[in-house]
Amino acid sequence: MNLSEAQNTIEFAVAKLGDGALTEAAIVEHIHPLFSRVLERNGRSGEIYLANHSLGRPLDMVAQVVQGALDGWYTELDGVWGSWLAAREMYRSQVAGLLNWGDAKGIVPKTSAAQGLRAVINSLPSSYPKIVSSRCEFDSIDFVLKGYAHKARAAVRWVEPDEHDLLRVDDIIDAIDESTDLVVVSGVCFVTGQLVQGLDRLIKHAHTHGCLVLLDTYHAMGVLDLDYLALGADFLIGGNYKYTRGGAGACFLAVNPRHLNPAGGVPERDAVFPIDTGWFAKQDPFAYKRSDDPAYAHGGDAWLEATPPILTYYQSLPGLMLTSSIGVDRLRAYSLEQQALLARTLEEHGTTPRLLEHRGAYLLVEHDDGRTAMTELKQAGINVDARPLPRSGRWVIRFCPDILNTRDELVESARRVGGVLGSG
Repeated sequence: MNLSEAQNTIEFAVAKLGDGALTEAAIVEHIHPLFSRVLERNGRSGEIYLANHSLGRPLDMVAQVVQGALDGWYTELDGVWGSWLAAREMYRSQVAGLLNWGDAKGIVPKTSAAQGLRAVINSLPSSYPKIVSSRCEFDSIDFVLKGYAHKARAAVRWVEPDEHDLLRVDDIIDAIDESTDLVVVSGVCFVTGQLVQGLDRLIKHAHTHGCLVLLDTYHAMGVLDLDYLALGADFLIGGNYKYTRGGAGACFLAVNPRHLNPAGGVPERDAVFPIDTGWFAKQDPFAYKRSDDPAYAHGGDAWLEATPPILTYYQSLPGLMLTSSIGVDRLRAYSLEQQALLARTLEEHGTTPRLLEHRGAYLLVEHDDGRTAMTELKQAGINVDARPLPRSGRWVIRFCPDILNTRDELVESARRVGGVLGSG
């Protein structure tokens, strides 16, 4: 199966849903057949998968699309590069569309969000940048920043969450001063699923103090229909491992047009430009010309690196296509309905969920021993995960339904959870 066939198959199935709100009956009839392999697996095992915020479930056609990319290699050898690079551009376009980012060239494929963060830090004019971030960031982001600080390659000021383990944007604003070079913050916090309020104020404040903002969108992309370009962050990082079902290694860095040189060439030394780079970032890379100074490609291509990992584009495109075709706004409305149902039925079975007012795609159940609880839940046929809260140290078990979960599954999952965690 090639990418055009995949797109047509997905669009045909989504068209059967109609234009209104999503309904379970229509999803089961028209979308579930695209996921027969993972659904058969759950049917055989009796497991209810509610870790959709962790590893998204793939469409059947992912294997076929990836095989198609490999088949081209066998049959065309180096002639396959045309279709491979076309897949890269399709990937950039799909990500740009979901982010409302405008120019797809501003999307720079990466193999991890951490790789995007490092590219940004290394692009800054200062060799010892002052960075403000929070204790609520994902482990990779936290670890990268600590590595830079430990090697004296950056100074990091950490903002603590409040007494409820939630991030307050005003605390980040208060940590910014005229010496700050970069702010690194999540749009949706990975442990709690908190949708951080006031990011527009934060970005505006940072810019008035002359510093840049990098927004981690990993738990927001495909969940929230936001106009990220209008929000004004200088950079976005994220990936397709979770809600857009793209698997490992399919990530991105989005660079705001204000940091792109439309003409390319040799940048000024005090400009923001990448040094995490490679031959695909050169002007006219296939001409194999060399000069004493680095002549970068124009626009976002200047942020590319060396020979790209082609298969990740094929692996992630079906999930991106499905998300785009259905529409993030419709998926969001359906997700909130599922979360509300799961919260109600958990209560009915003696388990009290923590349902944040401003949240992403999942709800929480607090527990003193998350590892043990997670193990017991998996033994009961509930596939979830658990993380420690950044301040209190208590654990939260994360429950994320999605369009592959039916109402009956959610009700049954609440019954099983009650048997493990419930008070009665």
